[in-house]
Amino acid sequence: MTHSPPRRITDHALNTASNPTSGNPSDNLSDNLSDNPSDNSSANTTHNRVDSYPLDRTDQHILALLEHNARMSVTDIADKVNLSATPCARRIKRLEDGGIITGYHTHIDPQKLGYRLALFIAVSMDKHTAERFAEFENKIQSFEEVISCSIVTGRTEDYLLKVVVRNMAHYEEFLLHRLNRIEGVSQVHTSFELRQVFSRGVTG
Repeated sequence: MTHSPPRRITDHALNTASNPTSGNPSDNLSDNLSDNPSDNSSANTTHNRVDSYPLDRTDQHILALLEHNARMSVTDIADKVNLSATPCARRIKRLEDGGIITGYHTHIDPQKLGYRLALFIAVSMDKHTAERFAEFENKIQSFEEVISCSIVTGRTEDYLLKVVVRNMAHYEEFLLHRLNRIEGVSQVHTSFELRQVFSRGVTG
C-alpha cells in the first residue's frame, strides 16, 4: 500500500548545500566529526557512528521531522534543528548509510481508496515446519489486502495479519476463497479494528 519515491542525500547534495561554515556551535560539532570511524576517538562513540546508541538529540530531531514529512527539504530540516545545510545533509546521509533510515515512504489512507474496514486475523498452521511457513509467507505476500504479517508468540496462533477490505462481502471472499485455501492453514480468528488510535515510527 506504500511506495518509495527516490530521495537520498547524495554526495552532490552534500557538496552543493549552502553555508558549510556557520557560527552555530551545532554546526561546528557536526563538521568536526570525520566520516572515518577511526578518527575523533571521543566524539565517535556518541555522534559519528550511527550504530552507536543512543543517537544524539539532533539526530533524533531529524528522524522525527522526516518521519512526519519525508519530503521536507534539507534546508527546512536544517532550520528546524539549528544547523546549516551541509552538516544537516551529512547527518542524514550517515543515518541512511548506517541503515537507520531504510527508505522514504508515502502514507496512503486506505479508506480514501475504498478500503473501509481494517481487521486483524490470527492464523494457525497445521505443521510447524520451515517449509510450511515459507509456503504460507510466500503466498500471503501476493494478497494486496494484507498490509502486514508477523509471526507471534504468547498465543495459540502462529501469524497475525493486518488486512484491509472494502466491505463484509470483500472480507468473506478474502477469507473463504483465498486465505483459507492456503495449504497448511488450519484455523483463523478475526478481530475488527474499531479505530486506530495512532501509528508512529521509532525515532531513537
